[in-house]
Amino acid sequence: MKFIISSTYMLKNLQTLGGVINNNNTMPILDNFLFELDHNSLKISASDLETTMCSALDVESSDQGKIAVPARLLLDTLKSFPEQPLTFHKLDNHTIEISSEQGKYALAYANAEDFPSPVSIEDPSQTVLVGDILATAINKTIFATGNDDLRPVMNGVFFRFTPEALIFVGTDAHKLVKYSRTDIKADKPAEFIMPKKPLNLLKGVLLGSEEDVQIEFNESNAKFSFENLELTCRLVDGKYPNYEAVIPQENPNTLTIDRSLFLSSVRRVSIFSNKTTHQIRLKIAGAELNISAEDLDYSNKAEERLTCDYQGDDLTIGFNSKFLTEMLNNLNSEDIKIKMSLPNRAGILTPVDGLEEGEHITMLVMPVMLGNQ
Repeated sequence: MKFIISSTYMLKNLQTLGGVINNNNTMPILDNFLFELDHNSLKISASDLETTMCSALDVESSDQGKIAVPARLLLDTLKSFPEQPLTFHKLDNHTIEISSEQGKYALAYANAEDFPSPVSIEDPSQTVLVGDILATAINKTIFATGNDDLRPVMNGVFFRFTPEALIFVGTDAHKLVKYSRTDIKADKPAEFIMPKKPLNLLKGVLLGSEEDVQIEFNESNAKFSFENLELTCRLVDGKYPNYEAVIPQENPNTLTIDRSLFLSSVRRVSIFSNKTTHQIRLKIAGAELNISAEDLDYSNKAEERLTCDYQGDDLTIGFNSKFLTEMLNNLNSEDIKIKMSLPNRAGILTPVDGLEEGEHITMLVMPVMLGNQ
């Protein structure tokens, strides 16, 4: 088994696949890339049992064969080469030799038969999405997901495809983001929960891509195919909470404000907030927004005044500045709207501008109860 490949071309593809491999694998074989050579095509796979990613690379070869190659060692070796052709040659002594312009390097390989077989998706539903749209949907929702092992359904992003729209939701019970596209529709309704790790891998590869991504899924697994890559993952098992029920419908108080101005102010004031609650207070009356924070343990306090457009009753409400900052950071609009009703009801944050046709974002942030209202 012998093939020739460009060093930088191989490194670029392997760095993407390397994101699948865990630092502490339960099975030693998972520390390897699986190489499957079929003449001029080399298929490389990486897996952690839950997620498998494959890439098809063009090589010069007339051979066939498969082996498992140590991932970390191969990546470190490739990073040290300038652009050049490399020759990989499988030897009889259970090693694979890499020949470069500088010299020769031998790596011990493992048996390809020990590598886990990819999951085949029986009777899948299908839909097609442009790569950048999928990456944007992931980007806008993944930060709002949880990290609670007791509630695994909240640790992933909920995908809901309907004949009216595609909807993506992330929540950790304190904040919620609903991202929808009414310009893209599915043939038949479907829903599933995607875990965080494969979503981060997809986001990294697809951002800015105009390529179509084919999504196939059934009740337990999903497969994403695009360009020369294929990602298969196990879905999160369980029923997603009824997110529509927590979005308040009656919000008579509306605050409209410049996003970057508001974000800068929240960031500054939050430095003086309690390090456990991260609580900041918004006091709105007329066209004035007063943002304040206080850490009684250390006698630290801060207060800022901003001019805003406000329609509604005078209101004082507390929010977790960390959550508010994350949400404001994830919007591209110049102005934002916060709709509120009472100090103990969730605030709804939406961008005023900066959205494409058919693109909708609703962000919900739970209030922090203020002690001395």
